[in-house]
Amino acid sequence: MGLRPGRCTRKIKRPYTRVSKKKSKNYVGTKPPLRIHIFEMGNKKKDFEKTMHLIGKRAVQIRDNALEASRVNANKFLEKKITPENYFMKILVYPHQILREHTLATGAGADRFSMGMRKSFGRPKGRAAVVDKGQKIITLKLDKKNLKFGKRALERASDKLPTPCRIVIE
Repeated sequence: MGLRPGRCTRKIKRPYTRVSKKKSKNYVGTKPPLRIHIFEMGNKKKDFEKTMHLIGKRAVQIRDNALEASRVNANKFLEKKITPENYFMKILVYPHQILREHTLATGAGADRFSMGMRKSFGRPKGRAAVVDKGQKIITLKLDKKNLKFGKRALERASDKLPTPCRIVIE
């Protein structure tokens, strides 16, 4: 079974399901694997002239696969236009929130083995990062001559996110 649409988990109306480091304090027993693999890309050591931020305009939950898609999209664009030595990009949000889904069986005879709403807490299906209004999602550092490529890369990254975004240059 595939993923449910992003509109099902976009709003922040979920109970507290953050995974704790201590097992006894966990509300959710298991956690799904994290789909975002790398949080820092490019040249970490160089000092760059400009810093750009991708800022969300609404308070939303962003699923980890949406963060990964936006990271891959921006990173591939930057690697193609300006080599990895000429920028540094970092994902600033971490998907702590566990998304749950209570699946109901459908079809003929499903009432015999479906439990209905009994124990309807749901099973863990994915992760999401809770992002507030005006919070920085991605930071990109580069030189002044590559500013237009950086802006285009952040625009491409914002296309994959469930909230409208703005780009701030420092």
